[in-house]
Amino acid sequence: MDADDLQRAIDFAVDPAHEGFGRDLQAEWDASNGGKQYDDGITYGPYQERGEATGLILRRGYLIAEWGAPERVDMTFSVSKSFLSTVAGLAWDRSLIGDIDEPICETVHDGGYVSAHNRQITWNHALRQTSEWDGSLWDKHYSASNPDDELLEPITPGTRYEYNDVRVNRLSLSLLRLWKRPLPDVLREFVMDPIGASYTWQWHGYENSWVDVKGQRMHSVSGGGHWGGGMWISAYDQARFGLLSLRRGRWGQRQILSDEWISMATTPTGLGSDFGFMNWTLNTNRVVPSAPANSFFHSGAGTNRIYGDPENELVVVSRWLSGDHYDGFISRVLASVR
Repeated sequence: MDADDLQRAIDFAVDPAHEGFGRDLQAEWDASNGGKQYDDGITYGPYQERGEATGLILRRGYLIAEWGAPERVDMTFSVSKSFLSTVAGLAWDRSLIGDIDEPICETVHDGGYVSAHNRQITWNHALRQTSEWDGSLWDKHYSASNPDDELLEPITPGTRYEYNDVRVNRLSLSLLRLWKRPLPDVLREFVMDPIGASYTWQWHGYENSWVDVKGQRMHSVSGGGHWGGGMWISAYDQARFGLLSLRRGRWGQRQILSDEWISMATTPTGLGSDFGFMNWTLNTNRVVPSAPANSFFHSGAGTNRIYGDPENELVVVSRWLSGDHYDGFISRVLASVR
């Protein structure tokens, strides 16, 4: 890669004029959610102030550039969803989930899937955010996380895409019921430790998301930072996760996640969505115009993104860059490729 062109990309990323969220993430979220009709604006999970604009670049598995504070553990908001889908993949690989088109009610019996409507919901629906789950969870009605602040009456599962953190959190609770152990422990044992991640990452739930599992009190973690919590992680550890994604679940000689699972995760959901499973954001429709169509990124608010580019053998982690400037940043990174 050309050093001068690469430096131009980094300079673009750290330019204060290109930053997104303010430092006080609680205030940012309160401002965007406090006045909604269907969300009371109450947060139940932790927040922290964000760090400086940060990122790093891997080429062919080697660290070639970094900036900001890549060791800092920061909130990543909906990047959490990609870790959640990974835990589902681990369950599928181990036959805890027999078929992703199997209704969740066949294996999860906690009252969340007893209605005629909710009994139709499959793991595939939940993973693709097309579940239309009807109910409330952790004191939030499903309508509370509708991005457009609309109350959309549930329709047949699998027929409409809706980005919805309540329904994602229902998936998280379902996976906790399935594994019968805290999901961060599952992720640590089967993914993060094997790929050499640090011990600094944290996956938070809410103060009111504790449940009883086999007589033990366990925390159901959130699939985002919508009301606080979610995955807090360093850019270094994000890059390792991105490299695992780029290599289709393989780490060295070990297959951490099956190639078949990665194929399902990166199959477009359709229904107006640019996602595969959870927050595997696909570039099929050129969400990032400068990037190849087969590139992807794990995405979260604040332009927390882990970009994977098989064509150019790149993993690019970036934080706190305004979404309006993301394509400009990626185009500069790609211009440095030789």
